Amino acid sequence: MARTIQSLERAAAMLRLLAGGERRLGLSDVAAALGLAKGTAHGILRTLQQEGFVEQDPTSGRYQLGAELLRLGNSYLDVHELRARALVWTDDLARSSGEAVYLGVLHQQGVLVVHHVFRPDDSRQVLEVGAMQPLHSTALGKVLSAYDPVAHAEATEAAREEFTPHTVTGLADFEGVLDLIRARGWASDVEETWEGVASVAAPIYDRRRMPVGAVGITGAVERVREDGELRSTLVAAVRDCARAVSRDLGAGRF
Repeated sequence: MARTIQSLERAAAMLRLLAGGERRLGLSDVAAALGLAKGTAHGILRTLQQEGFVEQDPTSGRYQLGAELLRLGNSYLDVHELRARALVWTDDLARSSGEAVYLGVLHQQGVLVVHHVFRPDDSRQVLEVGAMQPLHSTALGKVLSAYDPVAHAEATEAAREEFTPHTVTGLADFEGVLDLIRARGWASDVEETWEGVASVAAPIYDRRRMPVGAVGITGAVERVREDGELRSTLVAAVRDCARAVSRDLGAGRF
């Protein structure tokens, strides 16, 4: 059985203790409840306080959960609300487009796939939830880079790897691509990340009208393009899906 790290177990136990029962607890209360020496308990609490996970009342000296935990919790809830609101619409998009549908959010220096609907046929497919995609070459990533300032900084400041001869890597050219995305409201990836594969994606907004994710379809180039151009029906379907999810998140009409 894998060994656990005792200090992390104790820190987790402290957070659970502070999350239930009394709103604020003193050092003696925490130490007694967890069976720890006061010095040990104080060291862990001090570390949690430095990281923002715990706050100490300056008057009473008692401890409570900190704002950083709230921020992390809200992030978790935001992603899960996004996925929950998108379930029906992404299923509809897969049926209407005949292609696989992906829902992605910014995570570290890339796009985290949080929902994946298989292409509606009998072909063998692999669930890609949890996979990471690059920001600069994929349709999902370029949408986030165009509309989310944090994603934009990540994509422009990092090295942009050339995955295929079609990948845009130069900064000026990449900024030009993002300008085009903002002007038309959607992004594409035609063999920029994977040979023979094309994608279309559009941004999703929340009630604050802030970009919180992107939704897109991915398929073989010959199905996604027609006469050398991306099929307008697929572009319209992706944009309609993004608008529907945004409305369900409280963004209203746009």
